[in-house]
Amino acid sequence: MYYTDRGIEELEQRRGEEEVSLNWLAARLREFVDDNPEFEVPVERLATWLARLDDEDED
Repeated sequence: MYYTDRGIEELEQRRGEEEVSLNWLAARLREFVDDNPEFEVPVERLATWLARLDDEDED
């Protein structure tokens, strides 16, 4: 188990039943990077990966 799995599991347990928009998620990611600029690159990579998930199916 990766260390990050704990945070993902907590997110799933606490908020797994909620529905959110991608606009809401994008705003939270921006807030996070504003508060934690050292995480700009990983957040950018995650956002890009999420944005391009469907592109893999087109190949």
